[in-house]
Amino acid sequence: MTTSFPIRLAIVEDDARVRELLCEYLGHQPEFTCIIVVDSIEALWEELGLSLVPRVILLDVSLPGQTGIQALPELKKRLPDSDIILQTMHDDPERIFQALRAGATGYVIKNATSLPQYKQAILDVLSGGAALSPSVARKALQHFQPRPTQQPELLSAREQEVLQALTEGLSEKQVAARLALSPDTVHTYVKRLYDKLKVRSRSELLSRAAKGDL
Repeated sequence: MTTSFPIRLAIVEDDARVRELLCEYLGHQPEFTCIIVVDSIEALWEELGLSLVPRVILLDVSLPGQTGIQALPELKKRLPDSDIILQTMHDDPERIFQALRAGATGYVIKNATSLPQYKQAILDVLSGGAALSPSVARKALQHFQPRPTQQPELLSAREQEVLQALTEGLSEKQVAARLALSPDTVHTYVKRLYDKLKVRSRSELLSRAAKGDL
């Protein structure tokens, strides 16, 4: 999907202080515009009927009423082109894997993520990466290591290196830097991986990796 700026953001957060901080900071960045700022999923559904579609949704996990994780499947169904970054105070492994399986593109820990890091997380997602706080990335890796794929014979050594980097949350640009390849070459490898592993998106790749189902 082509990204056009400013990026339309939706913030769904029941903590008024966090909600205001995120809106104030991100709304003043030239890359973003906050089109929806609400305190519950129920309020989000109402606003979605009146607003443009957000490109990225910052979604709190623990909300009153319907929780962020409970809302994920329906959000992905209604907004297939929107990236959803879940945010929470806890890096509980079960919640992390549940969120990735449901289609979240990122998962960040609120008290371990600065405002500039929130901005970078959104930009990473837009460039094809995955926004994972370091502790979340470690837990995700521990879940499916040492085998990033159950079909190693299907992939070349270089493809396995690219896959490993992707499951660590790196963007294609970061993968290129790590492996000393051009971004175009990495993009070609990524397309091959999607084809060989029968996935259609980064979120599906991360979801299947979290389940050990590659």
